Amino acid sequence: MTTSSHFSLSSPTNKPSKRSPIHRPTARAHPHVRATMAGKRATSSTLVLLFFHLVTLASSDPESETLIKFKDSLTNTGALSKWAGPGPPCSGWPGVICEGGVVWGLKLENMGLGGTVDVDSLGRLTGLRTVSLMNNELDGPLPSLSQLGALKSIYLSNNKFSGEIAADTFDGMMSLKKLHLANNRFVGPIPVGLARLPKLVELRLENNGFEGEIPEFQQVRMRDFNVSNNQLIGEIPLGVGHLNASSFSGNLDLCGAPLDPCTIKRHIPLVTIITVSVIVTVAVAALLAVVVILHRRKKPAAQPDPNETATSAAANKDGPGPGDLDQVERGQGSMSPETGPGKPGVRLTFLREGGDRFDMSDLLKASAEVLGSGSCGSTYKAALDSGKVMVVKRFRQMNTVSREEFVEHMRRLGRLDHDNVLPVIAFYYRKEEKLLVAEYVPNVSLAEQLHGNKSKGQPTLDWPTRLNIIKGVARGLQYLYHELPSLMAPHGHLKSSNVLLDSSFKPLLTDYGLLPIINPDHARANMVSHKSPESSKSGGRITRKSDIWSLGVLILETVTGKSTWDSGELDDLALEELDQDVEGPANRGEMMRLLRVGLSCCQADPNARPEIKEVIEKIDEVGEKEGDDDFYSSYASEADMRSSRGLSDDFKTINI
Repeated sequence: MTTSSHFSLSSPTNKPSKRSPIHRPTARAHPHVRATMAGKRATSSTLVLLFFHLVTLASSDPESETLIKFKDSLTNTGALSKWAGPGPPCSGWPGVICEGGVVWGLKLENMGLGGTVDVDSLGRLTGLRTVSLMNNELDGPLPSLSQLGALKSIYLSNNKFSGEIAADTFDGMMSLKKLHLANNRFVGPIPVGLARLPKLVELRLENNGFEGEIPEFQQVRMRDFNVSNNQLIGEIPLGVGHLNASSFSGNLDLCGAPLDPCTIKRHIPLVTIITVSVIVTVAVAALLAVVVILHRRKKPAAQPDPNETATSAAANKDGPGPGDLDQVERGQGSMSPETGPGKPGVRLTFLREGGDRFDMSDLLKASAEVLGSGSCGSTYKAALDSGKVMVVKRFRQMNTVSREEFVEHMRRLGRLDHDNVLPVIAFYYRKEEKLLVAEYVPNVSLAEQLHGNKSKGQPTLDWPTRLNIIKGVARGLQYLYHELPSLMAPHGHLKSSNVLLDSSFKPLLTDYGLLPIINPDHARANMVSHKSPESSKSGGRITRKSDIWSLGVLILETVTGKSTWDSGELDDLALEELDQDVEGPANRGEMMRLLRVGLSCCQADPNARPEIKEVIEKIDEVGEKEGDDDFYSSYASEADMRSSRGLSDDFKTINI
């Protein structure tokens, strides 16, 4: 007997008829069961569709595609075999470090990778901050990294890179803190652009073939610098001269601290010595002949006119006249005054102890160039014979103040001492004009960095640098408020062109404290504090909050990139009007917060503006997110190990 495959669910004992060739019993499911089965089929279909949808999403993930393209540029990529999906890179791809679901770092060390680095692919990873490809077999020249401006650390030591590094390779990398290129095959000069990276604290270039002189590194926080075992020559720059001698060993032609002092060695050919001797002998003989002839023809000298002598003395009692500086503005190369017997040297009045001393004649005969001309006067750069470079500010709108008042006020300014205030070193007084002397700052002004670079198509300041500049400006202004309490506006002329930036982009305030000695009419027409709303409404009267208004305008200029503001525009300013050159998901929140601080300083009612102390507190609350600087590389310095803290099992962060 056979059992039919047809059965009924109506009864567990139901069996088919033995003889029924025509009738075939039909299995009929209960309606509830049919619905359940249909639901399961629908769920299965949904899961299948969802699976294929996720696979499609994974395969189209932009970071996945970018990393796979980067991998394709390399050779011997067996260690990266899992870089294929279907999951996104942050689902466990080897060497990929993520934060908030975004690729933040690549740690591809000791993987035997060869080929070249595809910088274009890395540039599409917008959240990328640190890259380590150390201890691999990468070769060829180092590509330009300028499009990776957001990177904070690059580790490429122990590879086979070769050739010269182009001068513009690191242009625009204002956030770069650590660069390790040791143990490769680089030749040629060290890129001078590295000396202009404001945040650089580690530079490892040892065991290469770099040639030439070491650039003038000025980064004050440089803590790990090594150029040993190259072919460098010349004197070690002062900016890195405080480091250990081992950082410079293996360069036979390097000298200066911390190595042995430099000595001048000249090998002059014998033929040169003979030629010079002959020329000198002939010249001396000719000079003696001229002296004899003049002596024989000498006649009694005429007596000078007493009236002419008196006039000349009166004209020169205050020293060189305005023409000595005017000739520089006309394009001549120096400010040399007429000198000669009977013309006494004109002395500058120095305001600070120590430092080099020089006279007015030294300053005026220096090689000079005009740096600019503003509402308060002209500015000149003067290179002294000693090698020191000074800046001379010439004022012609100070002739209503007496000598005693001027000297007393200058001594007050000379006592100021703050990291964010450019000190006045010396001054020169004459009735028609005044000269103020300060040290030259090489990195131009905040205005030039914000607007001049942009107009030239050059990289502009990144957001962290802008934020640090504003913090420094605010601290400098707070110091002026504290040290010059009798001044209604302690700065009085705060604007982006009066914020100079040194080689590490530290801001230095200049043209401060001049209101008491500037002619009142000129001050009302030109000084920034007199452009505040209260001044324009009260015929030139300023308040203790006028400098706060100027600081607010400076903040808005730095955040938005817009060079000019007036009171009416500030009322209608949209919070979204941020500088597109630096705005991004990582910066937008901080930019918005600082923008609000600037707006609070620009309120039309001076009483509604915050005090300088409150402004400092608000600005200090705006800061870079901690813990996003770096992972712990296998090549990290001991300083890293001491200052690091654990963030995960794979990497550690370095806070600087």
